[in-house]
Amino acid sequence: MKQPERDLPAKVLIVDDEPQITRVLRTALSTQGYSLRIAANGVEGMEAVHEWRPDLVITDLAMPEMDGVELCRSIRAISKVPILVLSVRNQDRTKIEALDAGADDYVTKPFSIQELQARVRAQLRRHFASQPEAQQVIALGDFVIDIPQHRVVVRGQEVHLTPKQFDLLVVLAQHAGQVLTHRALLHAVWNSNADQPEYLRVNIGQLRKKIETSDEPQYIITEPWIGYRFRPTGKDDI
Repeated sequence: MKQPERDLPAKVLIVDDEPQITRVLRTALSTQGYSLRIAANGVEGMEAVHEWRPDLVITDLAMPEMDGVELCRSIRAISKVPILVLSVRNQDRTKIEALDAGADDYVTKPFSIQELQARVRAQLRRHFASQPEAQQVIALGDFVIDIPQHRVVVRGQEVHLTPKQFDLLVVLAQHAGQVLTHRALLHAVWNSNADQPEYLRVNIGQLRKKIETSDEPQYIITEPWIGYRFRPTGKDDI
């Protein structure tokens, strides 16, 4: 299960349509221990922001489908994640537009690997310093979930869960009322096995057997073809 982000490798999303640049960035940042994901354009980048929730976004400016400026605006509409833009020397006007659209910093191509790494570190330090401490006990509706103690109480009765069932319940509870996609849940709980949807289906079924009061799910609601939604009181009151 994902603990607070500062206890895991920081997640860096790279949005660029030039394979040569993404290879350089992957090499430069993987040596720093970051978890990386690549998106080829702004549309894919926004999908990754929604699903993966990166700690930092590095984006090119000139891209097909959605350029870097529009990507900055779209990200800022939903997130405070730091954005580092890549620009070439003759893109000053676009660079200013990107900063006005919500970018936090920029690196000019061709760039120094050391400078890039330093700017990434600086943005991540600010990002993590601004985050509140992770919630250790979730008391919500019929549920009390003590994360450090790995303990779950439902309707006043303790329920014993396997580690993966516990991790899955925590992720659902942290996003109560929201629809979480199959892929988002798989990445959150299994990470490297995110292409194995049967893991999710089986564990959802087992979890339901332990927390639900009837064969008709009240807490973990299936959203057909999309994912699942957690209702901590068994009704829509979030």
